[in-house]
Amino acid sequence: MIYTVTFNPSLDYIIGADDIVFGETNRATYEMILSGGKGINVSIVLNHLGIQNTALGFVAGFTGKQIEYDLIQNGCNCDFIHLSKGFSRINVKLKSKQETEINGIGPEISEQELKQLFEKLDTLQSEDILILAGSVPATLPKDIYENIMAMLQHKGIKIIVDATKELLVNVMKYHPFLIKPNNHELGEIFGKKLKDENEIIEYAKKLQQMGDNQVNVLVSMAGDGAIFVGANGEIYKTPAPKGKVVNSVGAGDSMVAGFTAGYLKNHSLKEAFYMGVATGSASAFSKYLATKQEVEQILSQMKY
Repeated sequence: MIYTVTFNPSLDYIIGADDIVFGETNRATYEMILSGGKGINVSIVLNHLGIQNTALGFVAGFTGKQIEYDLIQNGCNCDFIHLSKGFSRINVKLKSKQETEINGIGPEISEQELKQLFEKLDTLQSEDILILAGSVPATLPKDIYENIMAMLQHKGIKIIVDATKELLVNVMKYHPFLIKPNNHELGEIFGKKLKDENEIIEYAKKLQQMGDNQVNVLVSMAGDGAIFVGANGEIYKTPAPKGKVVNSVGAGDSMVAGFTAGYLKNHSLKEAFYMGVATGSASAFSKYLATKQEVEQILSQMKY
């Protein structure tokens, strides 16, 4: 079974307007409400690709109920912990001549409620895959990813981590199966602006060394494609598939879902890489998250 963890899921209220004038009443031209959070997106895309998975994490209040309802409607299994106080956050995304986001705070998570999550994670078995994705809310310990991986390190579970900065660097000693920084995040870790593919590969290997060269590194580069540096020494790179970017939100999460689905097919890292790129691109070219048909269409056009 595949499990995703989202510590701070959200309802994303997306509002379009021709122009926004602050201090005045503005009229929306369109609006959408979608469930968000990196792990949430991964779960939905995996389900679109026909891969059964279970979404873990925390939800609260009326917004939390809606998030859970949305996932169930998308065919996902949910095993959320329902918090006793507060409500899952609402993120407002204003789309006009410029894009503006206002992200909510999220509910407080008690020690007892966090303990419940650890109890669920402790039941995972060696054939399972765990995907830890996104930021950690202020009410949780900053080393929460490390604590989870430390608890599970002797179970042989494949763990995928999609996080940034210290959150990512600090888990390398536990040898995650895959990490997915983008090129800017990779550069930030080393305080350097990466200029070309050779530098990206060089610093992906430096990051890999922090995990005793046992970690697969997938670097997304938006419109420039992606690079994969494997723990077995394999290196793959591809330009981005051609298409019109409609919505980049969730594209990186979709890449993680696509890589996971591709790897499960026959454990080929190469096929997983191209499946990840196709899935990330399919989401970027769509108003919502990628469907299986959209992914297969892009994958058929890629050469590898």
